Amino acid sequence: MACVTTQPHLPPQPGRPAPAPEWVLTISCPDRPGIVHSVTGMLAAHDGNITESQQFGDPVSGLFFLRVQVASHASRAELTAAMTDVAQRFAMTWSLDVVGRPVRTLLMVSKAAHCLVDLLYRERYQQMPIEVVGVVGNHTDLADHAEFYGKPFHHVPVTAATKGAAEDRLRELVDELDVELVVLARYMQILSDELCRDLSGRVINIHHSFLPSFKGARPYAQAHDRGVKLIGATSHYVTGDLDEGPIIEQDVERVDHSREVDDLVSLGEDVERRTLARAVRWHAEHRVLLNGHRTVVFH
Repeated sequence: MACVTTQPHLPPQPGRPAPAPEWVLTISCPDRPGIVHSVTGMLAAHDGNITESQQFGDPVSGLFFLRVQVASHASRAELTAAMTDVAQRFAMTWSLDVVGRPVRTLLMVSKAAHCLVDLLYRERYQQMPIEVVGVVGNHTDLADHAEFYGKPFHHVPVTAATKGAAEDRLRELVDELDVELVVLARYMQILSDELCRDLSGRVINIHHSFLPSFKGARPYAQAHDRGVKLIGATSHYVTGDLDEGPIIEQDVERVDHSREVDDLVSLGEDVERRTLARAVRWHAEHRVLLNGHRTVVFH
């Protein structure tokens, strides 16, 4: 069962106190009676006004998921202490953050520019809730694009002999830049199992949705040769299982016999960039909760 409730934001009135800060609380735990009552009761006790609430009970996994936005003058420390007590009773995994706080994000690229430029544009002009703190490339082809948007570019070449050192450098950057999210924006290198574990739930990838068909070089040419009628993209969390992490978002475009290979490539890039952008936005807005090898996404 799923439900969505919203409440409009009212403009401040003259003579009234400033609006309360708005928080976003996400929760997952074994499903049982009393969860919503306990959480909302705690928020009410801290003068919390719920502005958005979404929930889902999964009959397959037996888990319950909840995302709540709440306006409250309570401090983070007060809400954290109160939530800790509730969480212990229900064995909850939970997080609390300020609504709209930009998530510190590191973009990783190779030679294709479409996903990189799209995310940088959305961050600057469309209020994508991320703060891009750097761009990492295993080639230097996209350094100028990063410079145009005022982002530091870190060249970290990768070969079979240097892969371990390259991943160590990536770990250093994640620590030095206080990175919360890594986005593989058409980064054409495979991350090691160890690095995937270290950054579990913090790395998002994008790829065409032909997989497991048309692997290797020139997938769109292979797809054209087979006369495909749908092309698409998948954005998912990265795990040690190549291209099989929990899916966040997918999208497709319909094509027909009149399309050439270049048409498929262009359409594919377009669907890749918008699919990745939605996945990154939903992650940054704390709308994606892990449910084993699947996800719950509260749009």
